[in-house]
Amino acid sequence: MDLHFRKLGAGQPMIILHGLFGSSDNWLTISKEFATKYEVFLVDQRNHGHSPHDAVHTYEAMALDLKKFIESNNIENPIIVGHSMGGKTAMKFAQLFGHNIHKLIIVDISPKYYVPHHNKEITALESINLSELKSRQQADDLMLQYINDIGVRQFLLKNLYRTTEGIFQWRMNLPVLVKSLENIMASADKFVSDVETLFIKGQKSDYILDEDTEIISRIFPKFKIKTIQNAGHWVQAEQPVLFVEAVNEFLNS
Repeated sequence: MDLHFRKLGAGQPMIILHGLFGSSDNWLTISKEFATKYEVFLVDQRNHGHSPHDAVHTYEAMALDLKKFIESNNIENPIIVGHSMGGKTAMKFAQLFGHNIHKLIIVDISPKYYVPHHNKEITALESINLSELKSRQQADDLMLQYINDIGVRQFLLKNLYRTTEGIFQWRMNLPVLVKSLENIMASADKFVSDVETLFIKGQKSDYILDEDTEIISRIFPKFKIKTIQNAGHWVQAEQPVLFVEAVNEFLNS
């Protein structure tokens, strides 16, 4: 699969992988900070953003997509940054093709299995009848019945666009993503990676717990964990300055 991407800057290649229901757009602002030192590739993973839709949504498929992307763009020894689902894709890539990674940065996700917990977001998204939708405001009003957090609603509504015929559609492949939640929540397979890896945790997030250090250290023995204060799961959006500082400190070490 040929993935859609954006490229900024020049230097050591850095590939950034977004999370579930996200896209490369989510990282555009913060990537400009990295683009002063690195050649940054913002990738839309399969079934997200402007990349193709497919009935298969597994980490093996996404890792193979990433391998093809790297080969097609002649990228060597990249830094790979992955948030949430993107972090699990990066882990799978490290398992299968770890010889082609300079450093890994995993944002607010651990290698463990997660119980599917996106019911509220899915219910909100599925409450919108796209064929009858008249405006983005109407979509936001419908989602407000299920999601109070305006930031979460705006994040999800970034996926909404109008076709040339004026009909609203989702850029993400919502039906396949819903069917694939067990795949998306899956644990990383048992393997050991010798890639230097930074795990960045949001202090207010429960995605990485103290007890997760055991599985992290077993799979990524060359690991560090950095906690960003006053940040939840979307660390990079909630505390961008501290996030950039943590990444640069790790890459310069």
